[in-house]
Amino acid sequence: MPDYGVEAGSWEPLPWAWAAERLAENRNFWVVTVSADGRPHAMPVWGVWADDEHRFAFSCGPRARKARNLAGNPQATVMIDDTVECLSLEGRVEFVSDEKRREHWIERYLAKYQPMAPDLSADFLRAHLMLEFVPQRAFAIIEREAEFSTRATRWVFPV
Repeated sequence: MPDYGVEAGSWEPLPWAWAAERLAENRNFWVVTVSADGRPHAMPVWGVWADDEHRFAFSCGPRARKARNLAGNPQATVMIDDTVECLSLEGRVEFVSDEKRREHWIERYLAKYQPMAPDLSADFLRAHLMLEFVPQRAFAIIEREAEFSTRATRWVFPV
């Protein structure tokens, strides 16, 4: 990012562990999709990151705009809700139809969110779509003056 003062000589990339920790611990995520006519749509969701698979899963209603957008264009962006230690991932979303895979994500989702939402149930999640985000690249920027120009990092995932 030379246009922003990020130069190779002073640059120290963030380790992937920094990003994985934020993805695992973050409560709310922003998911950005685009409709068939090019209209962007951003909504917060709860979601679960599986670092061993480099996958992120979230659920939504079958009639939700993001579901309609993703049916026509599977490209999406997922971001954590921190605006100081920023992390954004670009990739594709796949609708999870395999029951074993859906149950895998439902278990992880419940383990993360049931402690703060005791009424959340597997039946509620089964009544909704489960979507799996497959990242293609990720970007991190720390919005503190001392780190902005030295820590910006990009990761690329195998496709």
